Amino acid sequence: MTIQGEAPAGAAEDLPVTGHRAVGERRRLAALWSVVTVLAAGGVWVVSTPHPGDILPGLGPTSSLPATVAAAPGQVAKPLTEAQAFNSERYFPAQRGYEYDQFKARRTAARDGGDCQGVQNDKSHNLLDKLDCQAWLGVALTRNDQPVITSITVLRFADTGAAAQAAQAVRDHAAEFEFTFPDGVVAPAAGIKPMTAIRVETVGHHITVIAARYADQRPGDHPDDLLTASARSAAAIAGQPFMWM
Repeated sequence: MTIQGEAPAGAAEDLPVTGHRAVGERRRLAALWSVVTVLAAGGVWVVSTPHPGDILPGLGPTSSLPATVAAAPGQVAKPLTEAQAFNSERYFPAQRGYEYDQFKARRTAARDGGDCQGVQNDKSHNLLDKLDCQAWLGVALTRNDQPVITSITVLRFADTGAAAQAAQAVRDHAAEFEFTFPDGVVAPAAGIKPMTAIRVETVGHHITVIAARYADQRPGDHPDDLLTASARSAAAIAGQPFMWM
């Protein structure tokens, strides 16, 4: 006997396959929305913010790289100290073009050091002993329009007073600082004295030592106008990053 308003016993079993699927789908959707409603009410959001290297942004870290540790609330990441930031790539990046007056060049070598004796030709004697030289960096700039290479050496001192005190000693012995050669270029053979224009400048608590030569290392006792102009322009370029420090 069937009561009016009630489905006959076994009615669910008698539904076709598509009917079963529709019922199941509706039940799954209802359950899913119930979970979402509960999570939203509790202030929980399950989709994370994208991380660098995520394969699918928004699904949490999927990269094998460790995540960057965020600064604590109310705090910012500590900036680098001047000593930590003193390197050739920071002040003379490789991708930058260098231009001053008629001088146009590119960086063709770079190096750094924490001991100022390391950039001196004579490693057994420190020209800057007791003059508080704290670090150095060296770059080579090669002119785009002329076969001229310039070596820039920047010496960092504790303060402007220490740099001023060391300036004369650096000028007197400027030729005794190593020349930074472009990658692939070697120093001239012993006994050959390349024609060189040298310029020394004090910029804040830094001293820049500039030397300009022809790429073919041609000898000469006195620099010509091209080398002199190249050294002057390279000195202006070298001093720009440190002018306001």
